[in-house]
Amino acid sequence: MFTGIVQGTAEVLSIVEKTNFRTHIVKLPAEMMPGLALGASVAHNGCCLTVTRVDGEQVSFDLMKETLRITNLGELESGDKVNVERAAKFSDEIGGHLMSGHIMTTAEICKIINSENNREIWFKPQDAEVMKFILRKGYIGIDGISLTVGDVTKSKFCVHLIPETLARTTLGEKKLGQRVNIEIDPQTQAIVETVERVLAQREAALLAEAESPAEQ
Repeated sequence: MFTGIVQGTAEVLSIVEKTNFRTHIVKLPAEMMPGLALGASVAHNGCCLTVTRVDGEQVSFDLMKETLRITNLGELESGDKVNVERAAKFSDEIGGHLMSGHIMTTAEICKIINSENNREIWFKPQDAEVMKFILRKGYIGIDGISLTVGDVTKSKFCVHLIPETLARTTLGEKKLGQRVNIEIDPQTQAIVETVERVLAQREAALLAEAESPAEQ
């Protein structure tokens, strides 16, 4: 599990292409290295990856075909940076919201509005179905960052970013048309899906009652 509080950015030093997967070698911030071992979990742009090799500050991660397909990690090139966070411990402060590191879809940046000490970014999810889980003032994970949803339309939503978030994460460098990873708040997803299931069962029961023969 992760908290959505990005601990830094890491540069992708090299990418090794293999059959149906690839290996990313990144340079993690020095403060993230103590205790890092093979098998540890580190989120890259919100996607949970497993450490496969540690060589000083150079750390390797394997990305499977499905990960490359469903996230923006497959678009990375050497020299690019990713938001990184090590897995949370029980003693950690949850400054954001609990995140699993499992990306549901990506979203395209479709509008950027700059104002003094603030930036408003609008996103259009690739999978329109996830919009039912995105609620005004609800939580959402964007490239591994725990953020609060601003306004919401039928097909888009926005977030408001303070200078600290822009400086500490890759969102400060994002441009129109680029894609970000989206993780939906699991509690919101569970509530919405439960309500949908209950309403569907109620509708099915009413339909069955209406179609049944009248009692004599």
